[in-house]
Amino acid sequence: MPSYGFLSTHPPTRCGLATFNSALAAQLTADGTRGGIVRVTDHGDDPRPGPGVVHTWSTRTRAGWRDAAAALNSFDVAIVQHEYGIYPGADGEDVLPLLRRLTVPSIVVLHTVLRKPSARQKSLLEQIVATAGAVVTMTDTARDRLLVGYAVAASKVTVIPHGAAELAGVPVERRTRPHLLTWGLIGPGKGIEWSLGALARLQDLEPTPTYTVAGRTHPKVIEHHGETYRAGLHQLGAQLGVAHAVDYQDLYHDQETLGRLIRSADVVVLPYDSREQVTSGVLIEAVAAGVPVVATAFPHAVELLTGGPGLVVPHQNPAALALAIRRVLTEPGLAARLAGRVRPLAADLRWPAVAARYGTLAERLTEVRAPAVSVVSA
Repeated sequence: MPSYGFLSTHPPTRCGLATFNSALAAQLTADGTRGGIVRVTDHGDDPRPGPGVVHTWSTRTRAGWRDAAAALNSFDVAIVQHEYGIYPGADGEDVLPLLRRLTVPSIVVLHTVLRKPSARQKSLLEQIVATAGAVVTMTDTARDRLLVGYAVAASKVTVIPHGAAELAGVPVERRTRPHLLTWGLIGPGKGIEWSLGALARLQDLEPTPTYTVAGRTHPKVIEHHGETYRAGLHQLGAQLGVAHAVDYQDLYHDQETLGRLIRSADVVVLPYDSREQVTSGVLIEAVAAGVPVVATAFPHAVELLTGGPGLVVPHQNPAALALAIRRVLTEPGLAARLAGRVRPLAADLRWPAVAARYGTLAERLTEVRAPAVSVVSA
């Protein structure tokens, strides 16, 4: 098996890329395969690197990509998480010279494929795809958007879904009232205000639902706006008369605690404002757990939920959210039917299956790169 170098944000940083990279790295090295993480951070005074981190690329370090590339070159394959905002330079452009400096094959995982990129973003992503050994999108929507909107080689693009933890063994907590759940880093664009509006429209149900909002405010939101968004949610809940039914868990749950919380939900609500989001780890975790999902029509939700394990509603429409949630909670057999539609999907969404596909792709790249061995007889 090839050894793996991973380039990404990584714990203790708390963001979607860090969580994803940590899970993928753990799975690909679980059998003893050698691996190491090159951690990207925008803090110069971060705590000492955690287990598995072989190098830290501080975005404040000029030309830090050189040392990061050198660290990745000590492995057989480099797996690079890509998002415009995590690398230095305009639109994170410093990842490009790093990719060009690699002497080992690279797999670039695209967490965002913009429908209407700027000219710089479009050019940068096209160059990244051209330089990479292979590119992974996590949805068919993202692949189609990449092939239609960008000048890239289709042969380089592979679709591998976002992974999900195995929650089948997690006990289900039975609650006396229907439980709605949203989790993840909180900030403007999460659309939680629309869920509060929906909750207000469900107060005629007996018993009335409760709603958990689990997650800390996104660090970049705190840096620029403090807790204004979260404070606004508390104020709105009070105005709507539902504050007593909302549990804000302002903390970062470990996987075990989060698993129990997900399994306790009757409906996972994803009221995101984004019309661009082609990948959602929260959506995958909810679907893999077998919990019915009500989501706004962001691209990943449309692809995964239409005719599948959830209901899709228009953006910024609390009445539509409330109607869909009401259907799941009250329509006989609907929740069971939605959960049943997960079973054909679930096995392919678990991290072992997802990591195995990355392993196959990595082996293919190393085999292509390996020089032919000639045998000369004496």
